[in-house]
Amino acid sequence: MIQSMTGYGKATATLKGGSLTIEIRTLNGKSADISIKSNLLPKDKDLEVRKRLADRLVRGTIDLYLTYEASGADAAHTINADVFHSYWKSAVKALDDETVFTKTFLKDPGVGSILASGIIRLPDVVQAQKADVISDEEWPAVSAALDSAIDAVCDYRAKEGEVLYRDVTSRVSNILRFYDGVEALEGERIETVKAKLTKALDELGAKPNPERYEQELIFYLEKYDINEEKVRLRQHCRYFMDTIDSEPYPGKKLGFIIQEMGREINTTGSKANHAGIQKLVVQMKDELEKMREQSMNVL
Repeated sequence: MIQSMTGYGKATATLKGGSLTIEIRTLNGKSADISIKSNLLPKDKDLEVRKRLADRLVRGTIDLYLTYEASGADAAHTINADVFHSYWKSAVKALDDETVFTKTFLKDPGVGSILASGIIRLPDVVQAQKADVISDEEWPAVSAALDSAIDAVCDYRAKEGEVLYRDVTSRVSNILRFYDGVEALEGERIETVKAKLTKALDELGAKPNPERYEQELIFYLEKYDINEEKVRLRQHCRYFMDTIDSEPYPGKKLGFIIQEMGREINTTGSKANHAGIQKLVVQMKDELEKMREQSMNVL
């Protein structure tokens, strides 16, 4: 069964001072475009992690997030003294620039504590303790969590793939059904073309040689024959189904097959000369475009 390139996975590793959450998000892409959104990962593990992601997830836009959350005493917060003093000076200056009353107000010992309690709530004054880079001792737990997150992404992709499979294969069936309708109108189309030619000759008052007329008519109808397009389109549809059912990562190949299907449908439309066939061609193009959009997300 095919997989979607859209996926999400999450896992948690328990470390000494807290926990590390690993999240992986994937979207469609032509190759494995991997981005690690954290500075917690040791430099010597970067290539290993990228290789594991590429080997398991194959291709797509892959974002890896590492988030550390300290626990207990390690979750302590610190005050950024520089930021605090900057706010303090700004507040005192603002008050000092006011009336004599506010200058007197600042001399009250209680004012300092009130002002400090207000400043400490301002942005960037209190900062959570930052985690260090993952140590060698902690790496086995992180590595196992990474595998769990990748497994979750693969499960997500497989479920999305089931939906994609049902959608694109139903559209292949629709295209074949519409082409059955084209075949049903072929006899009517040929008679319509003959009638138009006969009417044109009658209006001109021309009386062509019967044998020559038949030869020209056959030649003319051969130009608009769609038998080759019909055979090739059905072959492409079979090849599409064989590919999606048998190959583990058929996404790119499906895109090429859809291109070939489009050529046969377009040629059928250019040769149609029949309103009913043209309508069916438009419906086939609509189905094919939806297939193209969906196939871009097939792994």
